[in-house]
Amino acid sequence: MAGYVYLLTNISRHPFYCGVTNDLIRRVYEHRERLIPNAYSGRYRLFRLVYYEVHATMPLAIQREKNIKHWSRAWKAALVEEVNPEWRDLWDEIVKSPF
Repeated sequence: MAGYVYLLTNISRHPFYCGVTNDLIRRVYEHRERLIPNAYSGRYRLFRLVYYEVHATMPLAIQREKNIKHWSRAWKAALVEEVNPEWRDLWDEIVKSPF
């Protein structure tokens, strides 16, 4: 089963939320609609999907998430800027593309 690592942020690009899931569309939707009460992402309005990775297995995705969570904010920002220099919200992209 595939796993996804993703980064969310808000309009001001600060802070980040790093997460892992086996269903990227469902999980980002939950963040956007605030379906998880008292979630960190809801408190800081972290609804913009600015980065994601696809991994072959969930254990690989979980390990990658743990690594990214230990990175500084600057490193996370550099990761986003490598693939998404405009910091676009990738929500429409993932909803339209088949996984």
